[in-house]
Amino acid sequence: MRFVEEVVVDEFLPTVRSMLAEDLRDRGFTQREVADALGISQSAVSKYAHGDVARHERVVGDERVRELVDRVGEGLATGDLSPVAALVEIEVLIRQLEEGDLLAELHEEAMPALAEADVEFSVHDPDSGLRERERVLGSVRRGLRTLTNASGFAALIPNVGANVAECLDGARTIDDVAAVPGRLVDVKGRAMVPGEPEFGVSEHVATVLLAAREAGSLARGAVNVRYDPAIVETLAESHPTVEFDAERPTRDAIADAVADAEPTDTLVLYQTGAVGIEPIVYVLAPTASEAAAIVRDIV
Repeated sequence: MRFVEEVVVDEFLPTVRSMLAEDLRDRGFTQREVADALGISQSAVSKYAHGDVARHERVVGDERVRELVDRVGEGLATGDLSPVAALVEIEVLIRQLEEGDLLAELHEEAMPALAEADVEFSVHDPDSGLRERERVLGSVRRGLRTLTNASGFAALIPNVGANVAECLDGARTIDDVAAVPGRLVDVKGRAMVPGEPEFGVSEHVATVLLAAREAGSLARGAVNVRYDPAIVETLAESHPTVEFDAERPTRDAIADAVADAEPTDTLVLYQTGAVGIEPIVYVLAPTASEAAAIVRDIV
């Protein structure tokens, strides 16, 4: 008797780890860095590097496995994928391959009686909440890298600070929105990021994003920058632009401003300030990384 989990552990995972170790080494990782990224020992990495771990030819030859290794390797190298996100991506492919696919076929080879039984296996839903959360966090990280690498972005940071945010599909509260804890600030002409993106840490930008979505916007990502008529004019050349009243409660003001606009996933919202309220521009887009790209292009 052999379970499909044994096929995964004995044949699939050693092959994928070996392929990932090779991919990361090709990207310039040291053996220690590869070990840390994959959560394995340096001696295991050494075995992979010297070909001491057998690879399953059918796993190596599967296009989806090769695409996964390339995507996860790139994500770990750039920081777009955390180890948790990488784990989720691999788990999703495993679940897919277990359902009447490669792993199911390998399982049937190990247990010929399964093929005779003509049984379909039910596995976990690959579109899990954890996977979506990790995708959102990855998008926020990419947005942050886009902005911090853009020369001159620091000059666009308002006095209250900037943030990069993205919400889950069906988001209802700020706990469903990922952003930077605290805010990005200008320190001697450079945008400083206080920490890794998290969910539930941005009340300001998250409130604006959620209010816009409640009013009909399809955007899930947002970046805020300082207000300047020239900035608004430049953004308005390519994107729908709406002003809202800073003196009214944010949700009500945005609801009224967005309600008459055509539903879209890209939108520029701005307010020109009031007593004790700094004027701000909010760039909304399908994702945080896309919102950041729009801001980068006006730097």
